[in-house]
Amino acid sequence: MARPPSLPDRRTATGEPARPRRRARRHLLAVPPPARASRAGCAPRRPLRKLHQLPPPPFSVRPLDTVGAIRRSIAAITALSPADTAFLRQRLSALESALADVDYVLRPGLLQGDPQHRNALHHGEAAVLCDWDTACFGPPELDLVTMEIHCRRFGYGRSHYQRLADLYGFDVTAWSGYAVLRDLRELRMITTNAKRASAGSPTLAEVRRRVEGLRRGDLDDGWNIL
Repeated sequence: MARPPSLPDRRTATGEPARPRRRARRHLLAVPPPARASRAGCAPRRPLRKLHQLPPPPFSVRPLDTVGAIRRSIAAITALSPADTAFLRQRLSALESALADVDYVLRPGLLQGDPQHRNALHHGEAAVLCDWDTACFGPPELDLVTMEIHCRRFGYGRSHYQRLADLYGFDVTAWSGYAVLRDLRELRMITTNAKRASAGSPTLAEVRRRVEGLRRGDLDDGWNIL
């Protein structure tokens, strides 16, 4: 586990005396960066499943609302063409209808919301989740779909995803609701970046490329990290 940033006198950045290092208590996710993806010894001791199996906390946690988040993002888009924005809106409408028929099989629980390779702090062959601003309560299938998308779209490959699924004990791609959640999650990833994109920016160019991929139904097109 990485040490907190320290000042020359071995005090932390808050000015408090530096504390001894302690081992992470839970390795909730252990997915190595691409450079270490093929290493045989990086199996997690406590996978993402541990998070999903935790009991509800004694305080309120916002419920998952992927459709609402996408709708708000689309409303904030300024740089895409009206045709592209209309396409995204129509796609959301179709997916919202399909979502009503999805039959979840995993028990609802705490979700990280965006569990992916850049949202884990790695130390040796272990890792812990970080970046909790999208944490919520809902079906674990959403977290698992998110991981599958990152493996497929950002160059980690099917074998890397399959190893993660085997360690978790559930292959979300074999589940009946996978296609709907996959398309919905990818739409959120696109619209979240689209609302931040400015005219002429590299982000806008990547968003447009992703939208064209959606129009073609290209599920294997690699995405650039934004």
